[in-house]
Amino acid sequence: MIQKTIENWHELLKTKDVAGLDAILHDDVVFHSPVVHTPQKGKQITTLYLAAAFNVLNGDDFKYLREVIGEREAVLEFQTVIDGITLNGVDMISCDENGLITDFKVMVRPLKAVNLIHQKMGEMLAALGKAS
Repeated sequence: MIQKTIENWHELLKTKDVAGLDAILHDDVVFHSPVVHTPQKGKQITTLYLAAAFNVLNGDDFKYLREVIGEREAVLEFQTVIDGITLNGVDMISCDENGLITDFKVMVRPLKAVNLIHQKMGEMLAALGKAS
């Protein structure tokens, strides 16, 4: 079930199609940011965070290194370079029986990269918030 969702996720990343997130996110999805303590609940806020990530993380250097996919959970390890800092992280994704993402957790290392993401994502979220 999750395999198709992950294929769709890869296509959305490739095309940076933020509008396409609507088709793969559950209305009550929970997003766990690597820099925000409180889980973010709901499709609207999750879409906002993922849209910001599409812009901040998903540059020319972004690539998935490996994927571990179960029946309804997947862990996707990624790497990218931002401002000369190599960042390594994982997307931990859970889906419901219909293949809709119910939980999306991002974990990042090293600390230098976490601090950089905090800054860049804050700037992008502010810019996207003003645009909506």
